[in-house]
Order: sequence, then structure tokens, then C-alpha cells
Amino acid sequence: FWSRPDEADRGAINIVRDCCAIRIAALRVSATYGANSAQLSCTQPPKAAYAAQTMLLARTGRALARRVVQRQALRVAPTTALRSVGSYAYPAGGHPPQSDLIQDASGRAKFTEAYCVIPRAVLRDIVTSPLPNWDDTRTWIIARPLSGFAETFSQYVVEVAAGGGSTSPEPNPEAEGVLFVLRGGLQLTHEGTTHLLTPGSWVFLPPGAAWTLKNKTGDAASFLWVRKRYEPAPNVPRPEFIVAHDSEVEATPMPGTNGAWATTRFVDGADLRHDMHCNIVTFKPGGVIPFVETHVMEHGLYVLEGKAVYNVNHDWVEVEAGDFLWLRAFCPQACYAGGPDDFRYMLYKDVNRHARLPFPGMQFGGSP
Repeated sequence: FWSRPDEADRGAINIVRDCCAIRIAALRVSATYGANSAQLSCTQPPKAAYAAQTMLLARTGRALARRVVQRQALRVAPTTALRSVGSYAYPAGGHPPQSDLIQDASGRAKFTEAYCVIPRAVLRDIVTSPLPNWDDTRTWIIARPLSGFAETFSQYVVEVAAGGGSTSPEPNPEAEGVLFVLRGGLQLTHEGTTHLLTPGSWVFLPPGAAWTLKNKTGDAASFLWVRKRYEPAPNVPRPEFIVAHDSEVEATPMPGTNGAWATTRFVDGADLRHDMHCNIVTFKPGGVIPFVETHVMEHGLYVLEGKAVYNVNHDWVEVEAGDFLWLRAFCPQACYAGGPDDFRYMLYKDVNRHARLPFPGMQFGGSP
């Protein structure tokens, strides 16, 4: 809390600091001249100033103390997970030296018919792609629609250099998207309104949205970008633009876990306007998925923080911050968070729509 105060905390801390400085000054004056000395020319006697500052210090201190207690309670309470933002993993790029052994870092890479593991160590400069209509930007494409791989979505890790960005970022008007900022600062403009994005900012972009994204800071910024072709449903309106933040959305614990396993949902799961979710899942150290999930939702899983072992199609694989997992529909999966810190990842899944059927005359994967 003290090492990363938010704006309100910082203001309160500054008031306490100033009050302490004034109080110390008043004490020094009192020690030199006496509390009621006529030699003083200030408009308020030191005794009165001392009392006023003491009241302000006490009031602010009590408020700040309540915030500390509330923050600590939120950290341990099993029913909520409002949190201060830590650091999120992002690709460092570059290239390993010739002296590195292949298996040391990138040897965990694995591609099967049921799942894929892309370790952070393989996200190097050589595998980046520039994008049309994006300036000073490079992209790691970690998932794309492909037979035997991701079938419903694509996912990027995007790095925008200082001054870079795009005024025409999305080429397909039928695509919806989610952005999640990993580092740096970005300015997103949607329908004339500018939003300042910081690490932890989460944005939903409905299909056809008019938006731009610029990095007007002096440092590079990185963000996740999930894209999906929106599937309209009869009598269901299209979803609206959303801006949220990881630190401001309350996580919901899974029943019976005492908060060891919780999900931050930026969209109401019952809102049928949305055909995809990009949630943040958090496991406390030692937290587990205590059964092998096997379901129709396809997953893209980008590890934001921590490390764990994941059971995918009955193979145990180690994952850490900066890794990406793709899990095919019906791929058996479970998890054990074995590191010293929280294990957190952003999870894509397709939801709230009928299964597509290959009617005669239609290509498989066409209309429901």
C-alpha cells in the first residue's frame, strides 16, 4: 500500500506530511518564544495553529488509517479482490546470445492438436509483425484462426513505441475486440471522447466502433488485443463500448474456495449481447482447479503474473508470467498455482451462442 499509493492515498499522505511539517515548525517556535509570546507577528498564534493542524492531522490520519485497514481487509477477504495494480508481463523482445541452450528457456514450447504452449522466451524480435495503418508498432501474433488451432479468435501482444499508434486500427467492421494494457500509457479516442489508458486498463470495442489509439508518452507501451468476428443473435442488441480497470472491478470467488480462486469479470456473464468474455482469473498460492474441466469453450490464456503448473489434455506443463496457452474446445484442463505470488491470467472464451452446424450448402463454421 505505502509503496504504490493511488491518487487519493497520495493526496492524504501529502496532507499528513504537510501537517507534520507545520506542527514541527510550531513546536520549534513555541520552544524558542513560548506559546503566547508577543514577539510573534504571525496572524495566528502558534498555540492556535498547533491546535488546528493537530485536528487536521488527526482527521486525515484517521481517514488514511481507515483506508489502510480497508485495503488490508480487501486483500484477505474471501469475497472480494479489489487490488492495487502490480506489474504485468510483456515481451522484452531482443535475441538470446549464441551461448544459450535451446532447452533452457524456450524448450517449453509445445504444439499439439489439443493445446499449444508459447513461452515468453520465444517472443523475440524475429517473430514480430508490423500491421497496416499502425505507426512505430510491432506485434506478436500468438493466436489466429487456423484449422487445428484457434478457431474463433485471434490474439496479439502489441508494442507501440513513443509517438506511435493508429488512426485506423481495426480493418474489419464486423470484428469486436478487447484491449488490456500491460505497461506504459496510451490514449484511446472513441467517438470523440479520449480515454487515458494505464497498466490494468481494460477496453471492450464493439463491432463497427470508430476508435484510434496513440502513445503520446516518452516510453513504449504494450497491450493485449483479442479480436473476434461478432456473432449477432436474433432479438439481441449489439454490445456497447466499455472502459474499465483491473484495480476497480471486484473479483468473484469460486464457491467453496475461500478466495483462493477468483475471477474478475468485466462483463456480466448473463448479458447475451456479448459472445465472448475476456476475464482475469486469479489463484492465490496453492490455489487449484480441483477437477479436470472439459467444456465447449475455446481458451486463450495469457499469464499476467506469477507461475503455476497446468494440466492440459493430461500433460502437466509449467507456465509463468508472459507465457501464452491456447486450449482447444473440450481440451481437459486443470491448474495448480505453485509459486510464491498470485497466479493471474487473462482468459478468452467464446460464450452465449448456439453451436454452429454444417447445414447442406454451407461451409463448416457458417451460420448457426
